[in-house]
Amino acid sequence: MLVDNGVNGDSRVQKVARSAAEAGWEVTLLGRSPHGGAQTWRLGPAEVRLLPMPDPLARRRHEFRRAWLRWPLAYPPSGIAAHRAQWVKAWQTDIRQREAELTLATGAGLVGRRLEQRRRRLRIERKAAHLLRRWVSLRYWMLTRARKGRKLTSPWDRLYTWFWSTVQGGRAWRRLEPGLWDYELAFGPVVDALAPDLIHAHDFRMIGVGARAKVRAAVAGREIKLVWDAHEFLPGVQPWQDNARWLPAHRAHEREYVPYADAAITVSTSLAELLRREHGLIELPAVVLNAPDVTGGSDAEPAPELRARCGIGPEVPLLVYSGAAAARRGLGTMIEALPQLPGVHAALVVNKPDGPYVRELLSRAATLGVTSRVHVLSYVEHWQVVPFLAGADVGVIPIHHWPNHEIALITKFFEYAHARLPLVVSDVRTMAETVRSTGQGEVFRAEDVDDYIRAVRAVLADRERYRAAYDRPGLLAGWTWQAQAEILTGVYRRLLADPDRPAADSGPPRGAVGPVVPGAASVDPAGRPAAGAAAR
Repeated sequence: MLVDNGVNGDSRVQKVARSAAEAGWEVTLLGRSPHGGAQTWRLGPAEVRLLPMPDPLARRRHEFRRAWLRWPLAYPPSGIAAHRAQWVKAWQTDIRQREAELTLATGAGLVGRRLEQRRRRLRIERKAAHLLRRWVSLRYWMLTRARKGRKLTSPWDRLYTWFWSTVQGGRAWRRLEPGLWDYELAFGPVVDALAPDLIHAHDFRMIGVGARAKVRAAVAGREIKLVWDAHEFLPGVQPWQDNARWLPAHRAHEREYVPYADAAITVSTSLAELLRREHGLIELPAVVLNAPDVTGGSDAEPAPELRARCGIGPEVPLLVYSGAAAARRGLGTMIEALPQLPGVHAALVVNKPDGPYVRELLSRAATLGVTSRVHVLSYVEHWQVVPFLAGADVGVIPIHHWPNHEIALITKFFEYAHARLPLVVSDVRTMAETVRSTGQGEVFRAEDVDDYIRAVRAVLADRERYRAAYDRPGLLAGWTWQAQAEILTGVYRRLLADPDRPAADSGPPRGAVGPVVPGAASVDPAGRPAAGAAAR
């Protein structure tokens, strides 16, 4: 199984790996080490291996050049600037230390010509170090300005993107985003050594790694089935980097390699339809919802208590948000509303509790005088999420309108539901329609603080009425990971050509390494792509 992150914090990837291993497959989950060193551990029966991934190709060629015309005094972008700045700081620290020693010597009654000479030399050194630090700071500042001015968003960069997209078509990502090769160079040899029967490739970066491994195996006389797990609709993704090339490059990369997949899975029916249209898939991708694991495991530790971590009692109204901390997730709406919700507390269970965006939220909370009612908490293990969140009174999903937010029920929606929390959600399409249909909460206009306050007050005033929606027969049963795991393993068994027996009978196939899309090598007798294959 292939993923382009460090596994921790990605509950879908963890659940897929663990479920496949518990179903009898020998699973090796390969991720990217966030710290540069190899790591390994067990996730139930699955093995997790984080690989070091040097990424020199992620840097553009212009990042190695000096901006002579605009910033002639700037340091070269070689790392020397940080070295010089640190060296000057060390020199100044040494001067202060020697001055302190002279002060102690004078206080002890020591006098003499030599001490006075040392004092004069230190005064000269101090002035020289001060001047050098100003010079280094000026050159460092120019280097920083030069870097900020090269974001690849200018008309020239858009022309560059258009030119290579026109000339090379689907192969243009090699020019526009060569850093994608860093994934291949780090993961490809490890995948080949594992010799898997099936690769499950998560999302748009790893589909290329899986497809190329499939081709190499075919040349060597082995067959690998490739599953593509599309977490998001790439055309609707906000670019992860501020440049004109990122999205066209990744779309071209995805278009090139999706046809090699033998099956596709994704997170919602709406997204499955979009993927079929985008890539000309013959078969609609299987839908595996981001539903929670409500059973835990035999080695599961009990969940911590949410209110204990917040330091509040059961009588305090508590709103909870669980998920990534980013401006488009709408957390600012929750903070802005607190002054008009007296006594109400907000718990933010986020991936980066110390990140810059969270610091901005806390600064705003301090300005509004509500800091004591905002509690920032870190993630818990994925099997602990539901009982952990159950300590709140209301689950909040205040996300903004963005294409991928409109087309799926996100992970936290299902987690809140199994925690039996009344919901307050923004009016993104799929989620708003579901909440209005089930009656499990209130919908407010995204980014509208006043309408959010109305929805929170309505839910807090009659929590049990909203909780009663979860008593509907079968509602929660379909929103469990156990139900989704049956769909996942069904895809695996179909691809490995033995649909009627458990995968564990007669020994485990090796290495579920990623999602499955019927691939380019699969054809019917007439020469057409097999069912589920992408049309080329």
